[in-house]
Amino acid sequence: MNTAEYERMYRLEDSYWWFVGRHRLIEALLRDRYSMAPDQTASRVILDIGCGTGAMSSRLTKWGKVVSADFSPLALQFSRRRGLSHLVGADAMKLPFASNSFDALVAMDMLEHLPDDKAALAEFARVLKPGGRVFATVPAYPHLWSEHDVALMHFRRYIRTEMQERFLESGLKIEKLTHTMMTLYPLVSVQRKLSARKPASEHPQAAMPMVPTPVNSLLTGLLSVENTLARKSGLPFGSTLLCVASKT
Repeated sequence: MNTAEYERMYRLEDSYWWFVGRHRLIEALLRDRYSMAPDQTASRVILDIGCGTGAMSSRLTKWGKVVSADFSPLALQFSRRRGLSHLVGADAMKLPFASNSFDALVAMDMLEHLPDDKAALAEFARVLKPGGRVFATVPAYPHLWSEHDVALMHFRRYIRTEMQERFLESGLKIEKLTHTMMTLYPLVSVQRKLSARKPASEHPQAAMPMVPTPVNSLLTGLLSVENTLARKSGLPFGSTLLCVASKT
């Protein structure tokens, strides 16, 4: 991503509804699968790959030792400002870690940034311990491609069957594959279509419109309800895809 987007992310990640809802979803999925007992967290090692400005890594510290990795030195600078210490410059397509190193791996909205996502997933499978899990989110639907994706330097948006194939090809067993961000999908779709009609901008910007605090709280609550449904039964459509997969 460009410098301006990292700065926006750093300012917004702890409060903006989109980020908060996504972080809480990953935390809930972890809570469903892992104990938070001190003897368990003391030995658990989690890789946050594509950690960005570090907000998710900060949350993950409740579940174990967190290694925060990103290809961008700028991202790691922002993560350091959050007080994170286990920071690694890393190419997700060729991870600098030994095989069977991690109990869990979180990859939030980063596979779409890679020219070779298949290589990255093979690396995820390699560095996970047997029984370890990947928790990944990606943007859904190529028809939603817009200035937002250009600003964030995406290579692609995914459809569900493509996501499924990618994970299975890497040798990972899918535990859950569902859409999220369902309720707001119609609004996102309209916004992206309108954006596509605008003249190309020299400085494309991600679609994160600021909203009043009460609206931000309402949207955060709405995503909490959606997250529960996504965890329990799955959602049929939405602007994001979530996959939880394990190494056998």
